[in-house]
Amino acid sequence: MPDAYHDMIAALSACRRVLVTTHVRPDGDAIGTAAAMVMGLRHVGIDAEVLLLSHIPRKYAFVFSENGVAYQDAEKGWPAGLDLSRFDALLVVDTGTWSQLPGVKEKVSAWPKPKFVIDHHLTQEDWAQKRLVVTEAAAAGEIVAELLDRWNIPISKGLAAALYLAIATDTGWFQFSNTRPYTLRLAAKLIECGVDTDRMYQSIYQNERPQRLALATATQQSLVLLEAGRLAVMHVAKEDFARTGATVGETEQLINFPLQAASVEVSVMLVEPPDGGPIRVSLRSKGGVDVARFAEGFGGGGHARAAGLKIPGRLADAESTIVQALLSRLKGSAGATPAEGPGD
Repeated sequence: MPDAYHDMIAALSACRRVLVTTHVRPDGDAIGTAAAMVMGLRHVGIDAEVLLLSHIPRKYAFVFSENGVAYQDAEKGWPAGLDLSRFDALLVVDTGTWSQLPGVKEKVSAWPKPKFVIDHHLTQEDWAQKRLVVTEAAAAGEIVAELLDRWNIPISKGLAAALYLAIATDTGWFQFSNTRPYTLRLAAKLIECGVDTDRMYQSIYQNERPQRLALATATQQSLVLLEAGRLAVMHVAKEDFARTGATVGETEQLINFPLQAASVEVSVMLVEPPDGGPIRVSLRSKGGVDVARFAEGFGGGGHARAAGLKIPGRLADAESTIVQALLSRLKGSAGATPAEGPGD
């Protein structure tokens, strides 16, 4: 039976220089996994750099700056000065769909070099020559940790920090139901390698701008509960960004707030980008509704408990469409027993 880890190692070993990228609006798993892959590849003599399709959140930037990981930070899509001819392969981590990679498909579809994917999401598209997808993994960082171990690459302090960032953030600091025994054993191993967990926690969760707190307040004020409290709906209008001075990236994790209510089974948050474009819809579930399957109906995807999609048009229209569809889904189910929060 083919071994996907062995196949990925063999494919990467044939490269001299790899371009690593991840989904737009990268989270801790995306950033940590990309940084870990660059450090791992560098250890075996393969040059690599990172392409970010939107600005790096400042709370995660330390993992690049402290470990000398080269990256290009693009506002939107593909940087004009990035020359693909310098690379032997494209490695995409933490996503396997073009919709999460704006501007990339147009650049690499006809590119003759191989494209690889390392991911843990259920939703995948069949465009990569090699794929290492482990859906039971709590984070893409877990998969990379296993890959590097099989490659006999030692875990340095910097590499351990990158991997810990990936798994800790995608499990809600090990609170979400995607945390498995392997996750905790890996976390312990990384701490033994020198990860300063207190410093990292403060950098990620106690380092927000006041503008983000103002945006969180505005978002929570939009909260409505429907279907006897089973569905929580929030939205962020472009006016909220203008009034608070916050950025789209600072909406991260706001969707989890309504899940504190015992009655809430599904939380949905709609974001109207201040610079235009489709409405972004984030979905979280306690397990009674498979939000990945729901999102796929609108061209999105993700995990059963954490997914997302985009929908064109006005914020009010998008909210009406999504809410009605979710209400129909909830009315068709008996109701879920409250469960642990979802991972990203």
